[in-house]
Amino acid sequence: MSYFGLTGGIASGKSTVARMFEDFGVKVIDADRVGHEVLLASGPAYRDVLAEFGPEAVDASGEIDRGRLGRVVFADAQKLARLNAIVHPLIIRRVEEIAAAYYAGDRQAVVLVDAALIFEAGIGGRFAKVIVAWCTAEQQVERLVAKAGISRQEAAQRIAAQMPVDEKRRRADYVIDCSGSIEDTRDQVSRIYAGPMRRLSKN
Repeated sequence: MSYFGLTGGIASGKSTVARMFEDFGVKVIDADRVGHEVLLASGPAYRDVLAEFGPEAVDASGEIDRGRLGRVVFADAQKLARLNAIVHPLIIRRVEEIAAAYYAGDRQAVVLVDAALIFEAGIGGRFAKVIVAWCTAEQQVERLVAKAGISRQEAAQRIAAQMPVDEKRRRADYVIDCSGSIEDTRDQVSRIYAGPMRRLSKN
């Protein structure tokens, strides 16, 4: 069982690229959505996160307050590392379960894992190929401010907490430039799908 990884800096256009691959019939696993699931009160990470970060990490309903937790960990590299140590293994396990289910239903399925922290988590070797979506640093800040409703300072802080985009591009097997038009991005996605994705999924 082999599958592809899609990564990139926050607000880099990665989710747009993932949706474009879905349009071609690719089975996309959203690691961020899986992360939401493992943090639910009914999820496997909940008790450990609560023990590590205390009751201030939850909202009035008793669920993990992801916004509040994010502000805490993105301001402290050690706290971010502790959160990742709890959550990442659980996300990886669940992603592999979903991928296995897709392949059980169709041995020729093309499966893509959309995950922001493939390289930071040290799991690049799990994928047949890794695709990096990127845009300019200024575009990242502008998009994150618009998407998350946060200040430019907080946006810059969150971007800085991730691996530099130049390093991600260096490690990538394929790179998609999301700094231009939607049509240009779609053309790049189409070329990767029609070429290496289709070819490797048949092996």
